[in-house]
Order: sequence, then structure tokens, then C-alpha cells
Amino acid sequence: MNAPQQRVVLVSGLSGAGKASILRALEDLGYEAIDNPPLTFIEELVARAEPGSGQRIAVGVDARSRGFNAEHVLATLERLRANPALRPELVYAWAEESVLLRRFTETRRRHPLSPKGRVLDGVAAEQTLTAPLRAAADLVIDTSDLPLAALRQRIDDRFGSEGSGEAKTGLSITLMSFGFPGGLPREADMVFDARFLRNPHYDAMLRPRTGLDKEVGDYVETDPDFDDFFTKLEGLAGLLLPRFVQEGKKYVTIAVGCTGGRHRSVHIVERLAATLIRQGWRVTITHRELAREGRADPAGPLIHARERAGSLS
Repeated sequence: MNAPQQRVVLVSGLSGAGKASILRALEDLGYEAIDNPPLTFIEELVARAEPGSGQRIAVGVDARSRGFNAEHVLATLERLRANPALRPELVYAWAEESVLLRRFTETRRRHPLSPKGRVLDGVAAEQTLTAPLRAAADLVIDTSDLPLAALRQRIDDRFGSEGSGEAKTGLSITLMSFGFPGGLPREADMVFDARFLRNPHYDAMLRPRTGLDKEVGDYVETDPDFDDFFTKLEGLAGLLLPRFVQEGKKYVTIAVGCTGGRHRSVHIVERLAATLIRQGWRVTITHRELAREGRADPAGPLIHARERAGSLS
């Protein structure tokens, strides 16, 4: 039997976007985590791992790394990928400028690329320097509205022991509900608009509830077009997801939006998750607006979906 491929995760992105949190999450999963070694040391660090030992390595690489150059990082990644014994992946952490500015202000840190100047100048410079890494990343994580617990859950789903088993396929699926006034999710590969459906907001009894409540879901499903819409949504997912696997795509985000991001989109995401989990896909759920309001445990909705779909363990 062939030894499993050694997992190697390069973590890059913008300062303040959560790279350190990602590395800590990987370390908690059993990865040997090294932050910002000289670029020339990366391949040596990987080579030191005992063949067949199952040792997993995570390396932080950003503008602070000695000799940093995005093209050099990508060249290193390609050499690692040429080794059939390795399974290297690049993760890029990103956040909106306003969020990064707030984080630097709250912590009173200086930006590493603008230690004596404006934080936004450093952010702009780093975005330019690392743009090739974002374009080539296997996984881009927007942490602007992502609670730490949800970030850790996403890393666990992708790189933990379950994730290494590949589930049904190597494709990790994130389903996200959101409200259109808060903007489109930047990481979304597909976006669906549920604003045409019957809106529980106008029912005084349902307004304070969310799409996680059965009463809200039942109300949304009384819309005469709901069944047709959801059947088509399931059919489109059934068509596209296997094709994504064939194309070698590792990660896909499907977003469903409504006016407030609290009722219709939440219910649809939960129901679609139940369908996909039944089919054997590996699914993570994020309810963006509920997370912003502190009304949703990031891991809770997925647990509920698993219960409705039946255990896959």
C-alpha cells in the first residue's frame, strides 16, 4: 500500500487578516507550524520530515519573511507539487481594508510595511505584493466577518483528520447566507437571490425569529414558487459540484442572499446543506448576518443540518 501524501500548507495573506490564527488552528490539528522562515528554508523543512511518518507541516509566508517575493513563493510551491509524495496547498487570508484598519487601531500595532506611516499605506503595499499569491491560492478565506470559532471550524473541515480522508471527494463546500445591504460575499463562487420569496419579516410573530426556526422555514415554504426554486437549486448543485471535482477544484462557496440575511436565505442554506450532506458532500455553513449579530453559534447550524440529514460518521 502506498504511503499517504504528506500534507504541506503554506499560509499567506494580509497582515491582520488572521494568518497567525490559521497557523495556530493547524498546529492544534497536529501540524508542525513554522511562521516566517526564510523562503530558502521551506523545502529543507519539508525534506526533514521522515518519509511515511504522516508528519504534516504548516508554514507562514508573508511580506515579513526574509527574501519575500511572491513569484519565489509560487516557484517553491510548484517544486513541492512536483513531488508525488507531497500534497502542498496555499491558503491566503484576506479582509476588507476598513476591517484591517480597525484591527490595527484596536491592537495599536504598526503595519510591517509601513512602520512609521499610515496603516492603509502598508495595507495597499501588501495587497500589491501578495496579489499573485491570492490569485494562485487553493483556498482564500475572507475573515472580515468571520468569527474565530468559524475560522477554526473551516480550517478543521479542510485540513483536519476528517478533511484528510477526503469525505466523498476532495471538494469542500461552504454554504453562506447573507443580506444584500451588507454587500456580496467576496469569496462566493455562486450567488442566488431569494428576495422574491415570501418574507417572514412582515409577520410580527416571525420577525424576531430566524431561518433556523421551523416556523420561519414553514412560512417561507408556503410561497407558491419555493418548491420549483429549490428543486432547480438542488439540480444545479447536482450538475455543477461533480464537474468542479472533475476540474480539480478543491473549494467552492455557494451564497444565498435575501434582504436582511436572517430568514429566507438562512432557511434555504440550511435545507440545501441537509441535501448535500445526505449525498455525502463535506459541507460547512456560515450565516453572515446572524454571526454579525451574535445570534448564531458558527458550528451550530451545521450540527442541526447533520441531524436532519442523518449521521455521516
